[in-house]
Order: sequence, then structure tokens, then C-alpha cells
Amino acid sequence: MNVAAISEDNRRKLLEVAAEEILENGFQATSIGDILTKTGLSKGALYHHFPSKLALGYAVFEEVFIPGCVERWEPSLNDPDPISSISALLRSEITAMTDESIRLGCPVNNLGQEMSPIDEGFRQRISGAINHWRSDLQAALARGQEAGTVNSEINTMQAATFFVASMEGSIGLAKNAQDRELLAVCIEGLINFLEGLRA
Repeated sequence: MNVAAISEDNRRKLLEVAAEEILENGFQATSIGDILTKTGLSKGALYHHFPSKLALGYAVFEEVFIPGCVERWEPSLNDPDPISSISALLRSEITAMTDESIRLGCPVNNLGQEMSPIDEGFRQRISGAINHWRSDLQAALARGQEAGTVNSEINTMQAATFFVASMEGSIGLAKNAQDRELLAVCIEGLINFLEGLRA
């Protein structure tokens, strides 16, 4: 493996371990020392890629959490029948969700609750990601209206905003209760909401 490949491998390792630590402990309680111990890398290797803990946190959010949390919705949002495709995704999500993911919750929501009040960089990134998700969902519902699968009279941005808020709230509720069945109840409620948007 050449020097560039080793450097990129180290960067990826740092991101993955930092993501695990942030999800488990929160950003503020995450220890650079623990990350270095778990990766086996030096402080110099860390700061070669990330000049500060904050820079590492931003990179984790953009490169690990967003692809894992928000981008997985994109295939369902490109379907001309978004209600069916999103409902199917929700049912597969609840089936695939582990006890560990219930315990830890949504990393985007976790970071939003922890860091938005105290760091503008995180707040802007989190707000941007949520707004992107809302806009993509709104566009999917609008395309569904054009295709005749979604009620033409609904306010698509209002519906998208309610859905995203409800989804994040459902995960937070289940995390607090440590209860998969509670999340399943919330998901079925969201699916019923989507079904009410049909043409």
C-alpha cells in the first residue's frame, strides 16, 4: 500500500472510530485520547487530517452520519409512488433496527440536541441536512401529485415538514424509553399519515 493509500486508510479509520465514540458518548464527552487508542494512530496522524476536534466532528457528521441517516431515503424519494416506497422503507427500517440502534438513537438528531445551541458550525450543518431532507421529500410528494398518486390538494412542504419532525421525534421517544415496540407504533402512525395523503 502506498503512502497516499495509507494516509486515506488512516483518515477513514479516524472517522469511523470517532463516529462510534460520538454516537455513544456525545461530541463533547468524546475523547481524542480514546480515539487514538482505539485506532492505534498518533496525535500527529490525527492532526494531519483534522486540525481540531471540531474539524473531526464536522467531518464525521458530513461523511459518516449524513450518508447513514439521510441519504438512504433518496431511492424511495425518486419513486413516482412515494407513499408506497416510503412506507416500505419504514417497515424495512423497523425490522432491521437493532437494540443498539434503538439505544443510541439518530446521530443527526443527537448532535442537533447537543450541539446546535452551542456551536454555529454544527447548527448550520444539521439544519442544512434536515432542510435538504425536507426539500427532497416535498419534491417527491409534488412528483407524486403530478403522477396522480398523491392528493393534489395537500400542502407538500407542510406534509414533508410534519413527516421529518415526526420521524425524528419517534426515534427520540424510542431512545428515551429504550422500547422497540414504541418505535413500531410510531412508524405505523407515520405510515397511516402517508396513506392519508393518497390521491
